[in-house]
Amino acid sequence: MHTITILPGHDRHGNPETFEPLHLRPGDTIAIVGPTGSGKSAFINDIEVFAQGDTATGRRILLNGAPPPEQFVRDPACKPIALITQTTKCLADLTVGEFLAMHLRARKITECDLIERTVALANEFTGEPIRGECRISSLSGGQTRSLLVADAVIISNAPIILLDEVENAGIFRDRVITCLKKTGTSVIFVTHDPLVSLMSDRRIVMGHGAVLAVLEPDGSEAEVLKRVTEIDAYLSSLRERLRSGEVLNETVVAA
Repeated sequence: MHTITILPGHDRHGNPETFEPLHLRPGDTIAIVGPTGSGKSAFINDIEVFAQGDTATGRRILLNGAPPPEQFVRDPACKPIALITQTTKCLADLTVGEFLAMHLRARKITECDLIERTVALANEFTGEPIRGECRISSLSGGQTRSLLVADAVIISNAPIILLDEVENAGIFRDRVITCLKKTGTSVIFVTHDPLVSLMSDRRIVMGHGAVLAVLEPDGSEAEVLKRVTEIDAYLSSLRERLRSGEVLNETVVAA
C-alpha cells in the first residue's frame, strides 16, 4: 500500500505552482484535464520517474512521505507504478500468451493461472475478444490497451496506474474505473472525456504547464454524471450497431 505525494513546482515561465501537496492514496481516482499542450502528460511523467526537482516542471514526488528507494526508481520489477501511454504498439511478434509468460518470467512469478486471469480481465474491458493465441502485433488499439491495463492489475500488481487518454483506445472506460476502484488501485487518468472526468474522485486542471486548480466533486454533479452516462451508453450502442453493418435511420437518431 503506497501513498504518492506530489509537491508543487513551477509553470513554463518559472512561476511557482500554488496548489497544496497532493496525496494519492490506495483506491483514489484522479482525472487530469486541460487543453492540449497544458502539461497533462508532463504531470504523469513526473510521477512515473519519481521526479526530485530534476525535470522541467521542478516538481518532487514522494512515496509514503519520503523520497523513494533507489530500486523503486531503477528496477522496473520493483516499481509500484505502471504507465500506459497512448503508444501501445509492441515490436515483438509474440502471441498474447507468450507476451504475458515473458512478463511473468521477468518478475520471477510462477503462479500458473495468471495468464488466463489476465486475458479474462482484458476481455471485460473490450468488445473485441482477445485470445491467448492472438498475435500481439495484430491486436487493435482497444485490445492492446485493455490487455496492458489487465496486465498491470494482475501480473504487475501495480498499486498505482497512470493512463494517458484511455478514451482514445475504444475500451469500456466505466468498467476500467470500476475494476480499478474495486481492487484498491490508485489511478490517474489524462483525459478529455467527460465521463472519465466525472467518474473520478478529483480533477486536476492544467494550464501553461502548471496545476491551476484541484477540484473535488461535492455531489452537485450527480445529475450531470447520470446524463453523461446515458449519452455514453447510447453512443456505444450506435457504435456497435454501425460496426455490425447496420444502416441507421432517423428513428434511431430521434431515440
